[in-house]
Amino acid sequence: MLCSSKKQGMERLIVVSLCLSLLSIFALADPGAVGVNYGRIANDLPSAVKTVELLKSQGIDKVKIYDTDSSVLKALSGSNIKVIVSLPNENLTAAAKYPSFALSWVQKNIVPYYPLTQIHAIAVGNEVFVDPNNTTDVLVPAMKNVQSALVFYKLDSGIKVSSPFALSALQSSFPASSGAFKTELIEPVIKPMFDLLRETKSYLMLNAYPFFAYSANADVISLDYALFRENPGVVDSGNGLKYSNLFDAQVDAVYAAIKALKYDDVDIVVTETGWPSNGDKEEIGANPENAQAYNGNLVRRVLTGGGTPLKSESKLVVYLFALYNENKKFGPTSERNYGLFYPSEEKVYEIPFTLQEVKTWKAKPATDRKAQSQAHTKPVYGGESAGSNGTSVSNSSSGKGPFCVANVKSGKESLQKALDYACGAEGGADCRSIQPGAACYDPNTLGAHATIAFNSYYQNKGRANSACYFGGAAYVVAVPPKLGKCDLTMDSEQDDGNKAAGKLFVQTNKEKAEAIAVSLSSPRLVTLFGSVGFNWVLLVLMYLLV
Repeated sequence: MLCSSKKQGMERLIVVSLCLSLLSIFALADPGAVGVNYGRIANDLPSAVKTVELLKSQGIDKVKIYDTDSSVLKALSGSNIKVIVSLPNENLTAAAKYPSFALSWVQKNIVPYYPLTQIHAIAVGNEVFVDPNNTTDVLVPAMKNVQSALVFYKLDSGIKVSSPFALSALQSSFPASSGAFKTELIEPVIKPMFDLLRETKSYLMLNAYPFFAYSANADVISLDYALFRENPGVVDSGNGLKYSNLFDAQVDAVYAAIKALKYDDVDIVVTETGWPSNGDKEEIGANPENAQAYNGNLVRRVLTGGGTPLKSESKLVVYLFALYNENKKFGPTSERNYGLFYPSEEKVYEIPFTLQEVKTWKAKPATDRKAQSQAHTKPVYGGESAGSNGTSVSNSSSGKGPFCVANVKSGKESLQKALDYACGAEGGADCRSIQPGAACYDPNTLGAHATIAFNSYYQNKGRANSACYFGGAAYVVAVPPKLGKCDLTMDSEQDDGNKAAGKLFVQTNKEKAEAIAVSLSSPRLVTLFGSVGFNWVLLVLMYLLV
């Protein structure tokens, strides 16, 4: 009888152990969540009401918007869709200097809609560290004042405050375990911000784009590694962790930077990531097949559970960029082709949005995709560049031109938007020379500064026709204008010199060089040189770039 009792006890113990093991497995594989960015820089999009119907029909229950547009927030009311709203960069200074502004902003843009519209976070600014208007110093004060306003209205328990970072905030990023924030940002911005995130139990918002890394380094980064396809993987020489995709490596580089500052308890939400379905010829990899593979495989990776190799206990929350193709965005063709849907509400390609769809999904381009692409993605800001008289200007082989200059007739607002894009993280123009006290700050006019920025962007893009238009805010000339002591021919000669020397990258912007470092987790390079040798290759490459 005693033996029988012991036997039954052992059986129960085994069953309990198995149950606990299964529970731990499910805990480790905690499914993540997927949302979308609802951008509206377009003139042909469906109404907000129709858009909410579209989101619900696809099973999408999380959305991020770039403002607090009343028509959108009203349409989302009662939809059970969780919303991240944004306080734009242009409002940061006022929100930082005047607590009354932040209080009024929350009163006007949050209080009337919450909780029927399920606002659960506020993105204060966006990629502020690369904002050409230099709003870095006011970021944390603005966040604190917005947080205080939420407390005043007793909304702080349900709404978090954060700010999206770009990967260019990192100083070191390869291998991922060596991730570190830029030294000059740590004390004045990073630590105070993370203190606030910790205190309020909020999270860091991160914008991560493996596409940029792959497109700039397609000869050294495996496409399969970038698209979550089967590949040998990359072993981090710092901690021995193995990475099967570039996305995880990018996110973990930021987690490593957070850990280095001892803020391990702060999690990351990826507020932007995506892959364009169309692009200029220089934008390698921008096509529907790759976009479908990246976004579809990312959704599967997120919804089937598990965190990153470095943060396996944290589930992934990701917002795809973007819901629609946006025909009024500045920049190269890709900027207008990140959408999952056309303005007609037809899918650009098939991807799953729910776990049930993931089970049966396979990457397969839509059969009528080409016709749809031609109908809906005509480059509004691309095409042949035109001179001031409307005639095209051919590329010169003399090394002295052509040049891209600002069209002052386009208006101040158009020029400013184009300048912000060119100098921002996505444009990557070298705008250091137009900062106060720098060589090309004078003449201190919008037209002169825009010309310097546009020409830098144009030369960096190899003088592609589509690189000098900016929605009509720029055009190509054969002879550069006189701008004080600035000489536009220097950019042109630098570009020709780089081509003649056969350099791998034709760009001088330090931000871009560092962004490349974030993503050089190439299986081919590591296999070829070994983990230690690869680090030396990376150091030499960064020296040449910067």
